[in-house]
Amino acid sequence: MYGTLAVLAAFAFLYSVVASRVEKTPVNGPLVFLAFGILAGPEALGLLDLSVEGETLRTVAELTLAMVLFTDSANADLATLRRSFHIPQRLLLIGLPLTIAFGFGAGRLIFPELPLLTVALLATMLAPTDAALGEAVVTNDAVPAPIREGLNVESGLNDGICVPILFTFLALVAGADGSPAEIAVSLVGEAIGIGLAVGVGLSVAGCYVLRAAAGRGWVEEPWTQLPVVALALTCFAVAQATGGSGFIACFTGGLVFGGLVRRHKERLLRGAEGAGNLLSILTWVMFGAAVVGPHIGDLDGRVLVYSLLSLTIIRMLPVSLSLLGLGVRTDAQLFLGWFGPRGLASIVFAVIVMGENVAGSVTLAATVVCTVSLSILGHGLTANPFANAYAARAKTDPSLTA
Repeated sequence: MYGTLAVLAAFAFLYSVVASRVEKTPVNGPLVFLAFGILAGPEALGLLDLSVEGETLRTVAELTLAMVLFTDSANADLATLRRSFHIPQRLLLIGLPLTIAFGFGAGRLIFPELPLLTVALLATMLAPTDAALGEAVVTNDAVPAPIREGLNVESGLNDGICVPILFTFLALVAGADGSPAEIAVSLVGEAIGIGLAVGVGLSVAGCYVLRAAAGRGWVEEPWTQLPVVALALTCFAVAQATGGSGFIACFTGGLVFGGLVRRHKERLLRGAEGAGNLLSILTWVMFGAAVVGPHIGDLDGRVLVYSLLSLTIIRMLPVSLSLLGLGVRTDAQLFLGWFGPRGLASIVFAVIVMGENVAGSVTLAATVVCTVSLSILGHGLTANPFANAYAARAKTDPSLTA
């Protein structure tokens, strides 16, 4: 255990001292982390002794996603979001279900031997997007704000929405009592309702306590990095423990926190962002060592075809269909459709499903590995050039701001 910890900590230290330099190149952080994990994993150098069956990878991956969701939503521009909420609303209410449906249809054609529920799990695992892999897009001020905030909000909420859908399919695989509709309504209602209540309630209470303590001079500089980290973890853990979605709790909690604490938001969020960066490094390295490396040999032509479809037609066509009638130009539709990278949420879902007795789990794991790896490469290499090109066009054509 200590040998594995030493390798992970040493790599995190070395990357942190060159991170700003790496971020200026076409190579993104997750690509570096994943490559190191594969290299240091049991299939190569054997420096990391990790197993996907254990709880460590799942716990670290879940906490990483929770922390990233909280800080990303806390940094959201609420004024812009209120003016352009129609974009993420359409993407979530229409685009997300269509993406799962298209993914299911493609899965049935490409993997006819897999049970229906296994294909449904695959489609759900690869439906949520990860704004962190397209950070150059959602943090580029030159890209029109409605597009940036639309992508950010979509990625923040779609993984939380997919959680109860995933667990519905897992419950059906396990033969849970009740009809599919009853199971789905119960899980979705509890996950979303409890997640929203916990996120809003705890963040409002947390902001009140933080303001009261700061007003009395009780919060000194060394401690300003801790409250947001603790609040994000509290939102996640309480929601999960009470049957809700911790991911929805963190995203909504972050929105509330960012809206209530504006003056010192940047200073308060600094520690949580640092914690999120560290957890992200650990998650990607562990995923590379425990999942990607062992499943590289399971990749085949069908897996590659599905992965390519997942990142293109299965994502982009539902986005275009969901935006019909809003006057969003084709350029903007293609931009929104392409920047739907797969990342942390798909990793969390893959680890959860691989821990269950699901038929075809090897195919599921190989497809998620291939899709996420291609996403890291493709979206990482295109984020800066595509964002800059779109921003340049938007300057000369205001209609591109959608």
